[in-house]
Amino acid sequence: MKKLVIIRHGQSEWNLENRFTGWADVNLTHKGLEEASKAGETLKKEGFQFGIAYTSYLKRAIKTLWLLLEEMDQMSIPVHNTWRLNEKHYGTLTGLNKAETAEKYGDEQVKLWRRGFAISPPALELTDPRHPANDPKYKEIDPAFLPGTESLKDTINRIMPFWQDVIVPSFNSHPEILIAAHGNSLRGIVMHLKKLSEEQILEVNIPTGIPYVFELTDNLELIKDYYLADEEELKKLMNEVAAQGKAK
Repeated sequence: MKKLVIIRHGQSEWNLENRFTGWADVNLTHKGLEEASKAGETLKKEGFQFGIAYTSYLKRAIKTLWLLLEEMDQMSIPVHNTWRLNEKHYGTLTGLNKAETAEKYGDEQVKLWRRGFAISPPALELTDPRHPANDPKYKEIDPAFLPGTESLKDTINRIMPFWQDVIVPSFNSHPEILIAAHGNSLRGIVMHLKKLSEEQILEVNIPTGIPYVFELTDNLELIKDYYLADEEELKKLMNEVAAQGKAK
């Protein structure tokens, strides 16, 4: 049996402010730091021994992974960073307050921008300083691959080649793998493993800082999946994620 653990980064500064974050590189809050350490405590208690870990280019996910592995005393395992695990790019919505945006455009439109499978927010111009082509951390990446906006479909399309070409072969050497990333990039993996439809993935809400475990066959078919969290608390956190894009 193989095990994959995915975790959405701990609460970020813009999570706290209810702003569209996407590829903006914001820090964790104090609560986010605590969530990451607590996740490490939980995974250590459950006896996980990871052989390798993957994360994005964004520091909220990177710091979550560091703190989690430090708590587990597993900081020596190989860690691979990839832009392909970055959050969905929110285009011109980047930095805007979600509730205020919903008041202006309506709850349904914002839900489509946030969670619609094939609908992208308005795109950033290449000259916009928020465009990743203007960020030094992506200088080694062909600008043609760097988005000015993305739908969930676009996000999944950039993740799945990395999943198939890099992560899947890693299971041959490492029966337990950890991915620390973002709500939408992780939803792409969830959609693939659980064979969800475009409509079903719209209703999947991944809370910050909670380990999500997938038990898989040797052929990486899903056996079962579960969060390492109290059921009532988990439901509350998921509802909070779902409500972020609604007008006050």
